[in-house]
Amino acid sequence: MAKQQTTTARGNATTKKTTAPPTELSGRIPPQARELEEAILGALMLEKDAYALIGEMLKPESFYDPTHELIFTAITELAMKQEPIDMLTVVEQLRKTGTLETVGGVPYIAQLSQKVVSSAHLEYHARIVAQKSLARELIAFSSDISGKAFEDVEDVDDLMQDAEAQLFEISQRNLKKDVTPISPIIGDAIRIMEEASHRTDGLSGIASGFHKLDKETSGWQKSDLIIIAARPAMGKTAFVLSMAKNMAMNYKTPVAVFSLEMSNVQLVNRLIVNTTEIPSEKIKRGNLTQTEWQQFNQKIAPLYDAPIFVDDTPSLSIFELRTKARRLVKEHKIQCLVIDYLQLMNASGMKTGNRQEEVAVISRGLKGLAKELNIPIIALSQLNRAVETRSTDKSAQSGGSRPQLSDLRESGSIEQDADIVCFIHRPEYYKILEDNQGNSLKGKAEIIIAKHRNGATGEVMLSFKQELVRFQNLEDDQVISEYKSKANGGNHSNHSSAQPAASNYPPPPAAEETDYPF
Repeated sequence: MAKQQTTTARGNATTKKTTAPPTELSGRIPPQARELEEAILGALMLEKDAYALIGEMLKPESFYDPTHELIFTAITELAMKQEPIDMLTVVEQLRKTGTLETVGGVPYIAQLSQKVVSSAHLEYHARIVAQKSLARELIAFSSDISGKAFEDVEDVDDLMQDAEAQLFEISQRNLKKDVTPISPIIGDAIRIMEEASHRTDGLSGIASGFHKLDKETSGWQKSDLIIIAARPAMGKTAFVLSMAKNMAMNYKTPVAVFSLEMSNVQLVNRLIVNTTEIPSEKIKRGNLTQTEWQQFNQKIAPLYDAPIFVDDTPSLSIFELRTKARRLVKEHKIQCLVIDYLQLMNASGMKTGNRQEEVAVISRGLKGLAKELNIPIIALSQLNRAVETRSTDKSAQSGGSRPQLSDLRESGSIEQDADIVCFIHRPEYYKILEDNQGNSLKGKAEIIIAKHRNGATGEVMLSFKQELVRFQNLEDDQVISEYKSKANGGNHSNHSSAQPAASNYPPPPAAEETDYPF
């Protein structure tokens, strides 16, 4: 907010005149509460513990009167140095900074102390002053944007980016959450435990459909930021789309996918290939046999009703994501958010020194959004080239150069903000077809849980079907193999007998499809 100051003599005191920030209608006085500002400053100098009550609620710029802003700045400086706050110490602090005469001298400070009737409602008064300050910020913001729009010298797209950035910064500065007593939190924790105890799958979070991965993570937990990272061609998009399909079709979990790299049609084509089990080349050409068309029509039906929502806005900003995600949660009860991928986002034109700082802003924003919406957010991330050039870990045991946390591209803040970091590693990509025990690694993908804030790290092996752009459980391969074997032997009347004996993982709520057309 722009404040213009002039001084006039009034006895020994110097007073300030302020002009309102620009508004569409000139002559209107901005929202303010001078008397409450005076009462708050007086109470702070009289009550020993008053600052602790409102210190986080107010900032110096929250005060409309510039004189009050200087006095509160002095009080804040005393509080930071853990020195006593009273009329004498405030006067001395103002004298040290050379602003005592500017605020009106000792008489004005003494006058403030006499303004206090009671400090019983100090927090309520401070909340009103904070709201008035926020209202002035919004007036200044809207005035600035409307002025630039009238001038018509700035590109409209750039102006929108600037507006988003300013509004996001205002909301972030004023986003506060009160301290909560532990008793209701304990109640929430017990309720979550009870809900988990009634689930047959033993999970406390959202199931991904990858059984062994779900056992390691207990499902994706609410408010968590999950980073799925890999080098190009490892199958990051295929992995999250397979997971989104499992969530939506098998568990009826509403999920939103924000694709910054592909169009919504390209993304849905991948889902169609994944679901119908018809190779992508045939889907692209539409060159299907009669049997394949029957298979297509049969398999595609459940996808129509799957609660999957797709957004392909390019160069999505963290502010746009926040706005869209809030609406999706409110209108469609979205329980999981997928972003493909983090490095293609932008920070809404915020002032950052370099790309690394911008990515740090984005990762912090994603974590904050996950907490605000209380849902897991899964963001894909690129790895730097160190994975390819590293030559110390290319044994058959490792299946090629395994990624590590330091390989996360452009920002260490991604590792810091994430609750879980998983890497996708396909040994076959590095021409490693067997491990040291001679087991085949062909068509296998390793999901490495490199960071798990609330659990253990580890590795999970999945099957990767490149022609179907699909990840699936290894036991699913066994089911299909046994089905084929029985079908070739003429006995395929009982599909349920093909379930792998080694798997104790319970089925999802929706009946799984067991007709495998080949």
